[in-house]
Amino acid sequence: MEKSKVYFTKEITPESLVKIYEALGVKLEGKIAVKLHSGEEGNQNYLRPEFAKAIVEKVNGTVVECNTAYEGARNTTDKHKKLLETHGWTKYFDVDILDSEGPDKVLEIPSGKVIKEDYVGKNIDNYDSMLVLSHFKGHPMGGYGGALKQLSIGVASSAGKAWIHTAGKTKDQFKLWDYVAEQNKFLEAMADSAKAVAEFFEGNIAYVNVMCNMSVDCDCCAIAEDPCIKDIGILASTDPIAIDQACIDLVYSSKDSGRDHFVERVESRNGLHTIEAAAELGFGTREYELISID
Repeated sequence: MEKSKVYFTKEITPESLVKIYEALGVKLEGKIAVKLHSGEEGNQNYLRPEFAKAIVEKVNGTVVECNTAYEGARNTTDKHKKLLETHGWTKYFDVDILDSEGPDKVLEIPSGKVIKEDYVGKNIDNYDSMLVLSHFKGHPMGGYGGALKQLSIGVASSAGKAWIHTAGKTKDQFKLWDYVAEQNKFLEAMADSAKAVAEFFEGNIAYVNVMCNMSVDCDCCAIAEDPCIKDIGILASTDPIAIDQACIDLVYSSKDSGRDHFVERVESRNGLHTIEAAAELGFGTREYELISID
């Protein structure tokens, strides 16, 4: 497989989001979903709607989210809608909670390592393309969160999130913690479900990772550590595996004093295994060419 192109800029502004998307040279067609993390109630690190406004308007996109499978302010459609309004997303954008109503859409994964089906909100059928706008940061279970996490847990319905976390044991969010999977099985289930969504939009999907406000905790954490490593930049690619690998490499090569704390979070959860498993599934490559647009 040829090396994938990953574009990079050190500038972290709304304008540079548009600039790096344009550098990809792709034009997403039709009705476009912009999948991002709108932030759990109490979280201080998530990307704000004002930051995303220019790129969402550039692609004329609809912000899409999905309900969670754990206690918090986003595990029911009603609560989630209220928080989206509180966080300012509905002020600027049309917002669609993909699994606001059932039944879920089932995406088959014949080659899946752990799970053979992914469960996503049925509203995904309303979109022709997807821009995956990810805040790159740590994660308490996955080690790190980037494009692959956004494709998998991010796009999964509430039931789908339980399915991934339990490596195919249950779709019941209330039994999720009764069936917690062995760590590598969970990471492989993430890779499986990421493949399902990437291939659903194949040829009509692009990825942007923003490396700022990088805490070891995810934006899904109501109580999260403050960022531990200085901002690095924004990356864009049509390959979700390559873009995550590039972000990891930039963290590992950082001279910042917080680098070791971030790396410890990744390695203590064996987070790189998600990338390894995804590469084995063949919907991208870890080999990339980093192209600076600064």
